[in-house]
Amino acid sequence: MGTLFRSEEMALCQLFIQPEASYTSVATLGEAGVVQFRDLNAGVNSFQRKFVSEVRRCDEMERKLRYIEVEVSKDRIFVPESNVCPPAPNAREITQLESHLERTESEILELSHNAVNLKSNYLELTELKYVLEKAHAFFQELDLDILDQEGASGSGNNDSLTKALISDESQQQSSRGRLGFVAGVVPRERVPAFERMLWRISRGNVFLRQAELEEPLEDPATGNEIYKTVFVAFFQGEQLKHRVKKVCSGFHASFYQCPSSHTQRQELLKGIKTRLADLNLVLNQTRDHKQTVLRSVAEKLHGWTVQVRKMKAIYHTLNLFNMDVTKKCLIGECWVPVNDLTFIRKTLLDGSKAVGSSIPSFLNVIEMNENPPTFHRTNKFTEGFQNLIDSYGIACYREVNPALYTIITFPFLFAVMFGDAGHGAILAIFGGIMIYFEQMFLKKKSNNEIWNIFFGGRYIIFLMGLFSIYTGIIYNDFFSKAVNAFGSSWFSNYNESTILSNSDITLDPVYQYKQYPYPIGVDPVWQISSNKIVFFNSFKMKLSIIFGVVHMIFGVMLSVINHIHFKRKMSIILEFLPQLILLILLFFYMVMLMFMKWTLYGPQNPLKTSPRCAPSILIMFINMMLFKNNEPFPGCDEYMYDNQEFIQRLIVFFSFLCIPVMLFGKPIYLIYFANKPTKRHFSSNGEAHQGIELQESRNMDVETDVVTAETQETLETLMAQTETEQDVQPVEEHEEPSEIFIHQVIHTIEYVLSTVSHTASYLRLWALSLAHAQLSDVLWGMVLKIGLQRESHVGALVLFIMFALWAVFTVAILVMMEGLSAFLHTLRLHWVEFMSKFYTGTGYAFQPFSFKHILESEEYTSNEE
Repeated sequence: MGTLFRSEEMALCQLFIQPEASYTSVATLGEAGVVQFRDLNAGVNSFQRKFVSEVRRCDEMERKLRYIEVEVSKDRIFVPESNVCPPAPNAREITQLESHLERTESEILELSHNAVNLKSNYLELTELKYVLEKAHAFFQELDLDILDQEGASGSGNNDSLTKALISDESQQQSSRGRLGFVAGVVPRERVPAFERMLWRISRGNVFLRQAELEEPLEDPATGNEIYKTVFVAFFQGEQLKHRVKKVCSGFHASFYQCPSSHTQRQELLKGIKTRLADLNLVLNQTRDHKQTVLRSVAEKLHGWTVQVRKMKAIYHTLNLFNMDVTKKCLIGECWVPVNDLTFIRKTLLDGSKAVGSSIPSFLNVIEMNENPPTFHRTNKFTEGFQNLIDSYGIACYREVNPALYTIITFPFLFAVMFGDAGHGAILAIFGGIMIYFEQMFLKKKSNNEIWNIFFGGRYIIFLMGLFSIYTGIIYNDFFSKAVNAFGSSWFSNYNESTILSNSDITLDPVYQYKQYPYPIGVDPVWQISSNKIVFFNSFKMKLSIIFGVVHMIFGVMLSVINHIHFKRKMSIILEFLPQLILLILLFFYMVMLMFMKWTLYGPQNPLKTSPRCAPSILIMFINMMLFKNNEPFPGCDEYMYDNQEFIQRLIVFFSFLCIPVMLFGKPIYLIYFANKPTKRHFSSNGEAHQGIELQESRNMDVETDVVTAETQETLETLMAQTETEQDVQPVEEHEEPSEIFIHQVIHTIEYVLSTVSHTASYLRLWALSLAHAQLSDVLWGMVLKIGLQRESHVGALVLFIMFALWAVFTVAILVMMEGLSAFLHTLRLHWVEFMSKFYTGTGYAFQPFSFKHILESEEYTSNEE
C-alpha cells in the first residue's frame, strides 16, 4: 500500500547545481520522476531565459522529426513499435543527432523535390499522350460533320480535308478562313462550367469536343488521385482564340501542342511513349531509393523522438532555475518526498562526478510558509481507486486518504445494489480478461476514450464482479433464479389434493419450518412465494440502513485521526465526540432496535413477542423523536424492553444536548482561549523544523568527495546568500470572532441535517437492489421463458432466438446500464455521505518532473490530433 493511508512527507529543497552538471543531473531526476520544480523566474519573459536558445534548437529538431514522420506515413512505410525508451542524449550525442537529422531532412527533401519534378514531367507527358490519342477521334468527327453538311460522300482523303479546313496554331497568323483549335485537359469537375463559359463568350461559335479519361492521374505534390477530361475547342478568328485561351487559363486547363496532321500526331505519340517508359524507369528507381532511406529512418524515428522530447523537457526545466550572483551555480527549488532525499543527494553527486566538476552539487532543505503538495504512491491495483478519490478533490497534505478503505467499501456497496451472482460473474470475467491481457492492451494504446476508462478501472470492475457474486449468493439470486443447493428449510405436510386445488398455500413457521436456517443466504423457497417482494423489501431496506449507519460512523471515526495528527485536541472533545454521540444515540440505536426485533419476535415466543405484536421500527423512531405513544394491538406491548420509553427520552435529550456543544464549544474555546496572534514557522512537512533536521542527519550518510577549503568556503557563501534571500517571514494567524462563530454555525447545521438526509440516502441500496432483481425477473419471464415453454421441433429455433435476445438484453440493460447506475450511486455514497465526515479535499497534487508522464501526455495529444 505504501503511503496510501496518508500522503507522503514532503520537503521544500534548494538545489545548487554546477552549470556543467545541470543537464546530467536534471536528466537523472526526470527518469526518476520524484521532484516537482518551482519556477524561480516567474517574472522573466520566456524569450529572456538562459536556455531559450537550447529550447529553440530542440524545437527545430522536432520540426525535422515531424517532417520525416509525415514523409514516412505518406509513403506508407511501416514504423515498428519499440518499448525501449532511450535515455536523454549527452552533449556529444546531441550534436551527432542534430547533424544526422539535418542530413536526413536534406536528403529526403532532395529526393522529394526530384520526385515531384519527375512526376510533374510524367503527368504532362501522360496528359499529352491522352490528348494526341483523343484528338484523332475528334478530327474524324469534325470531318464527318462537314461532309454531311456539304452532302458529299464519306469517301476521300480525310487527312487532306482536315489539312485544308484546319490550320495549326503556328500557321494561324497567315491562314484566314480556316478553323483554329486549342487542345488540352481540364479537371473533370470543372467541365460543365467550362463548357458553359465557352458558349457564352463565343455566342455558340466554339465547337467543343471532350472525352473523359478512364484512369485517374496522380497529383505530383500530394499523391492524390485526380480525374481529368481531354478537350479540343475549334474556333475561327484571332480574337476568339484569345478569349478561349483566357477561359482555359481561368479553369486551370493545361494547353498542349497538337498537330492537325494525323501522321505528325502518330510520330509525336510514338516519341512520347518512349519518353514515358524511360521516365517511369527513373521514377521507380527514385521511389525505391527514397523508400530505402525512409525504412532506415523509420527504425530510429521513435528513439530520436523520445530523445528530443526528453532534451527539450530538460531545458524547459532548467529555465525554471535561477543563476546566482557569481554566475557559477544554478539554484532551483523543488518539492521532494522526504523518503527520496537520499536518492536526490546521490543523484546530484553522481552528476557532478560524471562531468568532472571540482565543486559538487548539493541539496538544502529549507523552511516554508505554504502547504506542500499531496503525493500518494500507488501501483496498478490502487491507482484506479485513488483516481476515484482525486476526482472529488485532492486530499490536503497529510490528510487521511479515503482510497485505502474505498478498496473494500466501494465494490461492496456496489454489490449490495447489483446483487446477482450471474451478472457479477459477467463483470468479473470482463475485468479478469483486461487484467490477464493488460500487457497486450497497454502496447496497443487505444484512442477510444470509453475503452481507456474501462481499462483504467479494470481492478475496480473485477472486484465489483467478485463482490456481486458474493451478495448474489447471499440473496440466492442467479440470473433472477434461486439455487436450491442444500434443500429448503421449509417443508409441506399438505396432501396432494390440497396442493393441486389451491394456487397459494400458507406455510406455518411453527410446524412447517425445520427450525434451522438455510446454510448460506436466503432460503430458495422465497423465490416462488407470492409475498417474495414484501419479504425482500423489508429485508433489503433494513440492510441498507444498517450498512449506511455503520459506514457513516466509520467516517466520523476517521476524523479523529486527522485531529490527532494535526494536534487539534480540543476538536476531539468539542467536535468529534458530539458528532459521534449524536450519530450513535439516534441512528445506531435504531439499528440496535432492528436486531432486537429480529431476535425477540419469533413464531414460538409468547404472545407479547409474537410476530403479530412486532412493532414498526420506523414508527417507533418517529414517536421517539416526537415524544408520542402508539396504540398497540390488543394483548401486545408497544415497547420491546422494560423502561424503553424512559431510556428513549434520555437518548433524545442527550442527542439534542450535543447540538449546542458543537455550536458553541469550539467558537468559545477559539475566541477566549486559543485565538491569540501567534507566530509560527512551517517546515517542509508542515510540522516542527526539528523533524527535518533529524531527517537530514539520517540522510547525510551518502558517499561524498573530499572538498577543498576553497570549495567549502564557496558552499558556505552560497548557502548564506540563499538563506538571506529566502528568509521566511512569520505568519500571523488571527480570525475575527464573528467569522469563527458563523463558520461553526454553518458546519453544525450541515452536520445535524446531513445525519438525517445521509441516512435516508443509503436507502438507494434498497431501491436499486429491488429494481435490479425485478428487471432481471421480468426479462426472464417475458423473453427466455417463452422459448423454454415450447416442446415441438420449432421450439428449438425459438429457444435459440429467445436466448440470444435474453443474452443481449442482459448484457446491455442489466449489466451495462444497471451497472453504470449502481456505480454512480456508489460513487455518490462515498463522495457525499462517507467522505464528508472527515475529508476536505482542498489540496493540490504533486506533479513531478517525469519523462514518463511527459512522453505519455505528448503521445496522447498526437494520437488525438
